[in-house]
Amino acid sequence: MKIKMKNTEKNSKVKLGVTDRIIRGFGYIFVTIYALACIFPFLIIVGSSFTSEEVIRAEGVQLIPKDLTLMAYEMVTKSGGIWKSYVLTIIITGVGTVIGLMIIAMTGYALQRKDFPFRNVISFYIYFTSLFSAGLAPYYLLMTQTYKLKDNYLAVLLPLMMSPWLIILMKNFVKAIPHEITESGKIDGAGDMTIFIKLIFPMLKPALATIGLFLALGYWNEWYQSSLFLSSRVDVKPLQYTLYEVVNKMDALKNSVAGQYVSLADIPTESVKMANAVLATGPIVLFYPFVQKYFISGITVGAVKG
Repeated sequence: MKIKMKNTEKNSKVKLGVTDRIIRGFGYIFVTIYALACIFPFLIIVGSSFTSEEVIRAEGVQLIPKDLTLMAYEMVTKSGGIWKSYVLTIIITGVGTVIGLMIIAMTGYALQRKDFPFRNVISFYIYFTSLFSAGLAPYYLLMTQTYKLKDNYLAVLLPLMMSPWLIILMKNFVKAIPHEITESGKIDGAGDMTIFIKLIFPMLKPALATIGLFLALGYWNEWYQSSLFLSSRVDVKPLQYTLYEVVNKMDALKNSVAGQYVSLADIPTESVKMANAVLATGPIVLFYPFVQKYFISGITVGAVKG
């Protein structure tokens, strides 16, 4: 029996011809070069963040740090507010991603239920909002005057929780799940919520990982909503906006005191920008490998028919 299984495994292996091997080899080389081209700028940013301002101004950005220094990171973190911003951003990202995933998953599932009478109307409404918007002024008045969310963290949390594109992506994934699964749950007497949680939700792992990564990236990189709705009266702001304020303060300091009291080389504006990039992207870079296997399968949802 074991011999037969071994023979079957040997026969099941696809033998590649010379042309196929050459094409695959070129493919590996191309992907390797492309990967190095993508990671090389990030390594330059990391190296430059540990390089003194004087070296950067004289020789440009550095892959391998010259005149190694931690001044840029000290300038960013010395106030202590950066760590509070980190905690706030982690909380907003976690809460927004979890709640957004549940809402988007339920919406995508409902829009694919054949017994849902308004699914076409709601689908058109969601698609319509992706093409047209009222503009910035009505949006600002809606959030501040109608919803009273000025200087409220909900103004950052709520707008990013759902997007038409993510709902459409989830809808296309749920479309691949046979409707008979829902029917079998109904036959066994299960309600809609029970069917969704116990039967449908476990089958959505690739889509949940993909959409969850998009939501997490959106919350982690968010600064625009903070600039609109969080004023100086808010003590702790999200990470990206805090780093944005640090860069602005460094530029203002350079313009106000350069040539009067200190030299430009003593104000690490460029290295601070590099340190900000490292602090902002580091956690997301570390998080991505854990969802990569789901991300690849989820992003191709609907790409292959049949």
